Amino acid sequence: MNLDAAVAADTTPQTDAYWRPMRYFNLYRLFIACCLVAAHFIVRDQDWWQLYGTTPYFRLSLIYLAFTLGTTLMSEFQHTRFDRQVSLQAIGDILLIVMLMHAAGGAKSGLGLLLVIAIVGAALVSQGRLALFYASIASIALLLEQSTQVLSGNDRYDDYSQSVMLSLSCFATAWLAYTLAKRMRQSEALASQRGIDLENLSQVNQLIIQDMQDGVLVVDEQFILRHHNGRAEELLGVDPSTCTDTTLEKCAPEVAMLMRNWIEREAENRSGIARMVSHGKELRLRFQPVSPERRRGAVIFIEDWSRVQAQARQMKLAALGGLTANIAHEIRNPLSAISHASQLLQEEDTPGPDYRRLLHIIDDNTLRLDRIVQDVMQINQRDRIQQEVIHLQDFIREFREQFCISEEINSSGVNLEVDLPETMTMFDRQQLQRVLWNLCRNGWRHGRKQPGSLKIHLGRGVRKGEVMLEITDDGPGVPSEIRTRLFEPFFTTEKSGTGLGLYIARELCEANGAGLRYIETPVGTQFRIYLKIHHA
Repeated sequence: MNLDAAVAADTTPQTDAYWRPMRYFNLYRLFIACCLVAAHFIVRDQDWWQLYGTTPYFRLSLIYLAFTLGTTLMSEFQHTRFDRQVSLQAIGDILLIVMLMHAAGGAKSGLGLLLVIAIVGAALVSQGRLALFYASIASIALLLEQSTQVLSGNDRYDDYSQSVMLSLSCFATAWLAYTLAKRMRQSEALASQRGIDLENLSQVNQLIIQDMQDGVLVVDEQFILRHHNGRAEELLGVDPSTCTDTTLEKCAPEVAMLMRNWIEREAENRSGIARMVSHGKELRLRFQPVSPERRRGAVIFIEDWSRVQAQARQMKLAALGGLTANIAHEIRNPLSAISHASQLLQEEDTPGPDYRRLLHIIDDNTLRLDRIVQDVMQINQRDRIQQEVIHLQDFIREFREQFCISEEINSSGVNLEVDLPETMTMFDRQQLQRVLWNLCRNGWRHGRKQPGSLKIHLGRGVRKGEVMLEITDDGPGVPSEIRTRLFEPFFTTEKSGTGLGLYIARELCEANGAGLRYIETPVGTQFRIYLKIHHA
């Protein structure tokens, strides 16, 4: 932005930035006028006050006091435009001060200093406008006053030197005031432009931070949360109203504890990386100090490590998925031939139980291989979803009936609890049924197989706009040493299992924008599906 253009843009100032200096200058003028009037009563008997003790001088002092009172009231009420008031005050000051000088004996009275101050004040208040014009009027008035003194016989011709020097002083101070005011205007314009640039930069930073996929927390040396974005609230699962100008301990106590450890263990943790689990999600925290000393505060970046791991897993398995699906498809043909040949051999009348036992082993392993092939081919289904609006209450009731009939389970064995009856979500119906079937079958197999051994609960989620579907059994639970490997492909503790059930269930949930988590419970095993609420 051009500074000259910025200065010229405000030719008729009406803001408080212009009126405020005028008020201060009016107070000075009012003080001078009061001093001139008061001095007439206080020191009028002194010998050195003879030049100022005349009646015309006193009357002019009263007129000057009345003039300053009037202009002060006009500026307070902003009765007229700013430029007009400045010119009125400046010209009035010049004329009245010159008249006071004339009444006190001319330039030798010493009142010319007040004239110089009046010109400087008017030039600064008007920010340099008409400064030389005011100096010209003052010079003309001084020369006319001196000429009057000479013509009346009170002064000699060589006394013009004082008036000339005073006039030059008026021009010099007016020029300096003009230069200073011009620089002030340029500085104000530059500061205003810098303020606009900083405000724009702040807004851009706000937009960038709000749209970041990572959460951001700004914490000062007193652990007060100065700034955060919406993603941080979502990842930490906190209420936005509790995270405004509050302490980090109150908003996110786990993060505060990790930050204290990062500060105290500077030598051990130089990278500033920490991990935590919040509401079923593994988070990766990166502490970035705002100064060389960590105690001065930090910017905390929060990353959904579960999402990062899922993306890495998807990239790694993208090529593997297509390869395994093709291999599985090719395996099914010879596998079918082996199974058919085994059935033909069993139909023949062959002696010996060992022979039939070997055929039975072939059948069992053929069925197991076929089940593995079917599970592997299910991996590719995560990219071929057909989402639809599902009414969760009706869906889980229908699923419960089908599951109990198919698995030959009494309906009392599966309890159904619904806290949110009118809840809908977007999901592939076949894939959601497959996920629930896998979880419920595992739960019933490891449970006590009694009434209420398996429970399906539909409740409110930990975050806004989310519901959770819990599947809980009353079995012995998952040993702690294998909990971290629950969702790994081909990991199983069953001799006849494929190790792909939970892995495929989680992949199908993530493909539909949901999440599947294992929840530690004192008794039994619990899996929780986080679903997004769909508003019709």
